[in-house]
Amino acid sequence: MPAGKVRFYDAEKGFGFIVKDGGGDVYVRATALPAGVATLKPGQRVEFGVIDGRRGEQALSVTVIEAPESLSKAQRKSTEQLTAITEDLIKLLDSIGNAYRRGRYPDPRVSEKLAHMLRGFADELEL
Repeated sequence: MPAGKVRFYDAEKGFGFIVKDGGGDVYVRATALPAGVATLKPGQRVEFGVIDGRRGEQALSVTVIEAPESLSKAQRKSTEQLTAITEDLIKLLDSIGNAYRRGRYPDPRVSEKLAHMLRGFADELEL
């Protein structure tokens, strides 16, 4: 059974490409994925059967061999960057806390941006 690495996969469109170990791309459709697997990640090792389709080789019966390192871990910010982000968030939260002490709510646009920043920061913490 041929093996390779996922080069690209679009879960919304339901297709992608695998690079065979010997070279060459193989088209893969969502219908070839194993039960319970909704998407493939770039770099993920897989085994698959192959048939010749209208536009070249197409994968059948894909089996996931190993998952790649988490993309979020691979793109994790440095501790220096996280230190600066933490200090900036503390200043922003302190200013909002002062507004609350004065009986005022923050501007909705500012609140929305801060909430987005906090969610992103929380994602960094969960890695």
